[in-house]
Amino acid sequence: MFEHIMVPVDLAHVGRLDRALKCAADIAKLYGSRVTYVAVTANTPGSVAHTPEEFAAKLDAFAKEEGAARGIATGAHAVTSHDPTIDLDPTLLKAVSDTGADLVVMASHIPNLTDYIWPSNGGTIAGHAKVSVLVVR
Repeated sequence: MFEHIMVPVDLAHVGRLDRALKCAADIAKLYGSRVTYVAVTANTPGSVAHTPEEFAAKLDAFAKEEGAARGIATGAHAVTSHDPTIDLDPTLLKAVSDTGADLVVMASHIPNLTDYIWPSNGGTIAGHAKVSVLVVR
């Protein structure tokens, strides 16, 4: 049913992603899908890496570790953005087409009051993506 799953990840908060990572891996095993982990970084040094190249290498290592640990085919797609905080949603939506994914599995949080004012990333992606989106809480 699904051939290619895109999983947005925040390398600074990998510990909060386990449910979504497991869910994506389980679906990948079920359908023999490949999984591409997508992450967005800035041109400037950050908490995860000093350069976009170092960030891409860390994302690639993360993808390889996930693939080996979960027994699935994985890849990495690092994107550099001028301002990841502002550009995150459109950057992830573009990554859906850039990777050729037919399913997005992404972590989210329990909705709170601010989600009625500012939409969550998961809500925005689910509302605008042209592919199926599974938001995992």
